[in-house]
Amino acid sequence: MKKLTLKQITEKIKEIDFPKFDLIIAIERDGIMPASLLKHFLNIPVKVIWLNYRDENNKPIKKEPILTKPLDKELKTIKNKNLLIVDTISKTGKTLNKAKEIFKDNKTKTFVINGKADYSLFNFKECIEWPW
Repeated sequence: MKKLTLKQITEKIKEIDFPKFDLIIAIERDGIMPASLLKHFLNIPVKVIWLNYRDENNKPIKKEPILTKPLDKELKTIKNKNLLIVDTISKTGKTLNKAKEIFKDNKTKTFVINGKADYSLFNFKECIEWPW
């Protein structure tokens, strides 16, 4: 298991030259901590969506990601904004792609700490022990 420190993560975030985003969209549960870190660096608000298709052991339990709670009123009306969709890991890209589909009336980019996204800090194959 690969162990990451908060310092390693924040140092990698500092290396990215992010464009201007209007809002960070954190994918509930795992995306909340990296979204909080990004909020600190980008100084923009964070909203959470409840999107999931994996269990506690990271095994898929549905065919595709689904919203497990409805979008709040503000998120339903977002259009023509620059959004940064954030999760911790992206193995298949299904969750990030579903989030991009939900916010299709916006310009979206994706961010993960590990895996495949528009912005990815690492691409480790092994499991990661997070500092949180």
